[in-house]
Amino acid sequence: MELYDFEPWINVVVPYSGESMSHFLGRFERSNQWTSYQIGRVTGIGGVTARWKKLYLNPFPSQEELEALAKVVDLSVEDLRSLLPSRDATMRPRPIRLCAACYVEEASHRIEWQLKSVTACDRHQLRLLEKCPQCRKPLAIPALWEDGACSHCSTPFAEMVKQQGGSKK
Repeated sequence: MELYDFEPWINVVVPYSGESMSHFLGRFERSNQWTSYQIGRVTGIGGVTARWKKLYLNPFPSQEELEALAKVVDLSVEDLRSLLPSRDATMRPRPIRLCAACYVEEASHRIEWQLKSVTACDRHQLRLLEKCPQCRKPLAIPALWEDGACSHCSTPFAEMVKQQGGSKK
């Protein structure tokens, strides 16, 4: 017997322009107090969202997986596609890269920063950071970027801007 005769509600999280799937899933999970496991169970796509949070997109998300996730997060498949690189783009899931200046303007990890061909921010003409300039540790996966700071030493991303230096174009 069902305990409740209604659909559970969720907090809808609107994607930022150019945001990565990893960062979006982290924001969605925190907003709804869910885990990747719960999302996988509810959508019926299993542990694939845990891989997406780590920016492991090989195999590339299928139409069926995106449709299942779209229903749960209450977005369109097109909205979810905007969180992914194009199918023909070559992406590097590691190291995680960041333009701290962009992050200060809009607290979001951009999928374009992980493209193999991108080493600098087009907007700010600054090289992308691959590790914290303070503690020299690699940046955490974007899904974990809750406070806009290094997960190891707590240096705010805003303080990292001055260490980004000019671009290497």
